[in-house]
Amino acid sequence: MEYSPNIALWSSPVKKKLILLSIMFLIWVYMLYSCVGYCSTMPSPLVDARRAKETATAAGKRTESGGADLVSRLLAQPQPWEDIESDYEEPSIRTAASRDLLNDELEAERADDWDEMRAERHRAPEPSAMSSFSNGSGSKKLPQAIIIGVKKGGTRALLEFLRVHPDIRAVGAEPHFFDRNYENGLEWYRELMPKTLEGQITMEKTPSYFVTREAPARIAAMSRDTKLIVVVRDPVTRAISDYTQTLSKKPDIPSFESLTFKNRTTGLIDTSWSAVQIGIYAKHLDNWLQYFPMEQILFVSGERLISDPAGELGRVQDFLGLKRIITDKHFYFNQTKGFPCLKKAEGSSKPHCLGKTKGRTHPNIDPEVVQRLRDFYRPFNMKFYQMTGHNFGWD
Repeated sequence: MEYSPNIALWSSPVKKKLILLSIMFLIWVYMLYSCVGYCSTMPSPLVDARRAKETATAAGKRTESGGADLVSRLLAQPQPWEDIESDYEEPSIRTAASRDLLNDELEAERADDWDEMRAERHRAPEPSAMSSFSNGSGSKKLPQAIIIGVKKGGTRALLEFLRVHPDIRAVGAEPHFFDRNYENGLEWYRELMPKTLEGQITMEKTPSYFVTREAPARIAAMSRDTKLIVVVRDPVTRAISDYTQTLSKKPDIPSFESLTFKNRTTGLIDTSWSAVQIGIYAKHLDNWLQYFPMEQILFVSGERLISDPAGELGRVQDFLGLKRIITDKHFYFNQTKGFPCLKKAEGSSKPHCLGKTKGRTHPNIDPEVVQRLRDFYRPFNMKFYQMTGHNFGWD
């Protein structure tokens, strides 16, 4: 019988090896696309430094030439919150002690940022084949919507909830572009963003923007169409939560009571302390209204984000022009942590609650101090209700 090489080639063992190699190749391609999809959401270290510097210079010139005189004129005008009868005083020059405290607060905030970044890496999504391929496509865009505040108001919870929506893509870590990294330029900022497809919204959140004087002008220079979201919370509870965060990182800081007052006997509130100053929402909002109309700013109740997350998320989805996909079915209430958690996180089939840095137990504060703070904030809260047309029920 004549030997045929074709028969030997397609004999059973050889055929099985070819099929096995084909399968291994397909798996390798799948893993490659998965890596590309995941890595697209991480900041790229290979940004062209020269191009970033040029962008920063151009942006700076636009802001300085077109905005410096305008800003100085606006700040010289009487502010609507200045007619409030209160013992509010503009913060004076900081003492060495107050500067040390500010440094402690910044260190605590950055420590929490690092905790969130680590949690983000550990919570790497488990993408399906389809999402892996789609993540590898698309392009990086500057954000069309930004959560600008407020610190300890519930911004991390809101961002995590929003990321469930298939039409929202958000960077996990806080970029701090418009307050700390503006000199890096818009191209540097863009590189931090995840890739998006047509019809998807790019988002980020950095709560300190709301209290940064330069942030409104800088965001307006990027795009006056940017939609802004502010999560607000009872300013007294927010101040205590802010202090609790710093205390967790720096246990030797002074007591809440001693930091609250310039003089405990007279009851004069120390508004140079950032934990107090952040809660004067009307003052900070006035700065934003110089650059953005009220209809472009959505105020989310931090309290209702806990008691009715689906309701608040419905308002946010409407504001962003998205279909209401995030509903009651996405949440369950975690009795231990005291706030709602996601039944299924973005790209995962597992339940997800916020990390250990959220939901810290507050220290016991003298009720008289709490009441004094409530009296201090009341006129500012009333002004804030008037400006937003919404009563948040803090008084």
